[in-house]
Amino acid sequence: MSNGREYSSYQRKLINRYYDNIDTIVLTRLSEISTDMILAMGDQKKLDRLWTRAYQAIEKITPKDQPIEPSVQRIFDECDIEAFGKLVSKLSK
Repeated sequence: MSNGREYSSYQRKLINRYYDNIDTIVLTRLSEISTDMILAMGDQKKLDRLWTRAYQAIEKITPKDQPIEPSVQRIFDECDIEAFGKLVSKLSK
């Protein structure tokens, strides 16, 4: 009996494609979050959830051995929606 899970050939290809495209997936998610932030400007509870989701997405594309850049961390500390939008557009290029 093996210790790990055995995946079919199709499942392995699907998993590999996911990890090959994780940057694009996260950038798309960040774009959606930035749009949702603008729409949720009056609802602080929803904005807090969106900032949490955005931070988790940024952590996914940040190498594990490096901390998040101070300029990016400042955006999250200040909850600056405009700066976050600029960051997302900069990352998309």
